[in-house]
Amino acid sequence: MKKVLIVIDMQNDFVTGALGTAEAQEIVSAIREEMDLFHSKGYPVIFTQDTHQEDYLETQEGIRLPVRHCIQGTKGWKVVEELDEETLHVCKPSFGFTGWKDIFSNLFQGEPFGKDGDEIELAGVCTDICVVSNALILKATFPDARIKIRRSLCAATTPKKQEAALSVMESCQIDVID
Repeated sequence: MKKVLIVIDMQNDFVTGALGTAEAQEIVSAIREEMDLFHSKGYPVIFTQDTHQEDYLETQEGIRLPVRHCIQGTKGWKVVEELDEETLHVCKPSFGFTGWKDIFSNLFQGEPFGKDGDEIELAGVCTDICVVSNALILKATFPDARIKIRRSLCAATTPKKQEAALSVMESCQIDVID
């Protein structure tokens, strides 16, 4: 059995910066504990980083969400200090990352991933945008792997959207656990 923790977009701009929320701030220490647990068992931890360029406000996302955030190289783009570590960081220019198959192949040195018994746990922000997007991409990429979301390790843009996103993931056979 292979097991991986993916920490989605726990960057300064989503925690205390331009798009930060109290809910995101509240989950930082719990995510750190989960990361430490994974490390203690020898399981890898991967970070994703929402990554935009200076022209962000001219992009389709920037037009729909006109708040400059996660501009590559800025303090807001960096993973929050309490969580950041020398491990695999995946920069993604949008909501979801489509290269998971290659990432997992490299991570497990060519050994197949996604068999029954393999597990991916997701934590981070925003549950209703990037967490749900990546969860669905991962489920489509690895349909036999167990994908789970720990409710207490995620935060959405609003509590109502948190519940909606978790409900959608449950409908897609992603385990939402407490």
